[in-house]
Order: sequence, then structure tokens, then C-alpha cells
Amino acid sequence: MFELPLFPLETVLFPSMPIHLHIFEPRYREMINRCITLDQPFGVVLIRRGAEAGGELAEPHAVGVSARISRVERLEDGRMNLTALGEERFRILGLSRSRAYLVGQVQSLPLEHPCSLDMQRGARQLLPWMRRYLDLVSRLDPENELDLRELQLPEDPLLLSYLSAMLLQLPPHEKQPLLEAPDAHTLLQAVLRLVRREAAVMGSSRGAEKAELN
Repeated sequence: MFELPLFPLETVLFPSMPIHLHIFEPRYREMINRCITLDQPFGVVLIRRGAEAGGELAEPHAVGVSARISRVERLEDGRMNLTALGEERFRILGLSRSRAYLVGQVQSLPLEHPCSLDMQRGARQLLPWMRRYLDLVSRLDPENELDLRELQLPEDPLLLSYLSAMLLQLPPHEKQPLLEAPDAHTLLQAVLRLVRREAAVMGSSRGAEKAELN
């Protein structure tokens, strides 16, 4: 068990995935400055109850991901823009409110990741579905500056699962169970089901739009 400063957010961070944050509240400026000074990560956790900014500290879900700061842009009056990279999952065993921000007593929660044929087969199934999903997202939002169809998807099954989970345009409460998956195969299959579901819904919407235009 070890201590980790916590940042409750309305988002789910996955291991190996980036997160971009604008730090403006004094309590989180203090937290980030301490992390930079001590060269330590902080934990990103989805809010269970409460709000990101202002008021009392939010109550987080029990499973989150540690984030290592990779870039900081310091602004006037102490505000910051930062980029961090998700590292490993953890489970909160206890919470301390002795500082301005939450500090968790946490334990590492490594994901079982067997290099199995099932994982390879699952990745081969997920890849074309994810490409179809990204194509639909780009077609339905042509004004988006980022063309997701040009995104290079990794072949590694676990990285593909995490990237797909991050890119899915779903509310955070639907992503949290993915983060809490007990093993890599369960995660991959759950992501595949969601991608298929969302691609089917978006495909139907696009078909309805074409029918209306005709």
C-alpha cells in the first residue's frame, strides 16, 4: 500500500493513454506543484458524487489510474496546462482529507494480461470494428479538426483495448466498468461489444440522414 494524491474528474483515464488538464483551483495547483517537486504521479479517479471544481472534495470511484506528468505549461497567476500519461491501475483502500486535496491509501491493481490466442483473435475482431466506428464518427462530424480515420491503431491487444475505450464517445459511467475489468480478455470483449453497439447505432443514424436527404 502507498499514498497517492488524487484528482477526481468527470473522465476515466486508462493506462498508457494521455490526459490533458487545465489546472486552475488553488488546491490542485498545490497538488501538481508538489508532484513536480517530488517527481511523483497523481491518481485520476472518476467522480462518484460531487463536482470537479469548487465546494467540497468529490467522492471518487474506488479504481483509478496513476498519471505521470510529461509536460507543463505555466500560465499567469499560477494556472497550468499539463499533459500526463496513464501508468497503472490502483484501488483505493482509504482516503485522507488532511490536505487541501484528497490523498488515497492505494494498492496497485495490475491487469492480468495473458499473451493468448484468444487475445490475438479478439484484437483481429476489434480492429476492423474500431476503424468502422472512427470512420462513422468522422463522417458524422466533418467539421472536427482531427480526422480520426487517419489514426494509426496499435496491434497490441491490450493497447488497442485501452485506446478504443478512450476513443469511444460514451459517458464516463459506461467507461468505468472497462477500467475495472478483472483481466485483459474481459476488457477486450467488453470494448468490442460497445464498439459494435455504437457503430450500429451511428450507422442507423447515418442511414436515416441519407433517407431524409433523398
